Amino acid sequence: MLAIVEYGAGNQTSVRRALEHMGIPCAVTDDSAVLRRAWGVIFPGVGAAGQAMQRLRATGLDRELRRIADAGQPLLGICLGCQILLESSEENAAITLGLLPGTCRRFDDHMREEDGSPAPVPHMGWNRIRTTAPSPLLAGLDPEAEFYFVHSYYAQPDPACVLAVTVYGREFCSVHGRDGLWAVQFHPEKSGRPGLTVLRNFFAYCEARHAQ
Repeated sequence: MLAIVEYGAGNQTSVRRALEHMGIPCAVTDDSAVLRRAWGVIFPGVGAAGQAMQRLRATGLDRELRRIADAGQPLLGICLGCQILLESSEENAAITLGLLPGTCRRFDDHMREEDGSPAPVPHMGWNRIRTTAPSPLLAGLDPEAEFYFVHSYYAQPDPACVLAVTVYGREFCSVHGRDGLWAVQFHPEKSGRPGLTVLRNFFAYCEARHAQ
């Protein structure tokens, strides 16, 4: 079973529906006992980094997420959850979870696409990712596949953690992490078949780890 973290700042229902569509058992929860029993944990998020961190600290889920990472329990951050896994964010000058090295920065205003057209902030729409390092999370993806993004801030992790990049006004990291601890800036649950492939890959990794 996969656990989807409930902390009042996420798109948990959409993630749950995507998993259920594929027959993947899951539960939306803020219960530490359920999180610890899960084969893997998905940490989605929308909204502002500072407010999300306040909610995590108020519920103790910040400590639980650090325990999950320290224990090697598979963890996938999505969108704001992707950004919060890093050490800090320019948004609200927030100190974040620090599970992976790096920070989160705001896109520059008045960016331009490669053809010279405006690239407004927030970045909202469909874009490709370019894989820069092999990862079981990204296995089987068509290089031409597009994913759905909605964000004004982007992750800037340690270069060793970058797994894929996307170009929107500038090149930015769209997937980062290491085996078993991953983060995606796009919304896989809203990205059609390619997004479902990413979620299915995560579950397959969790299932294999659980069977060991």
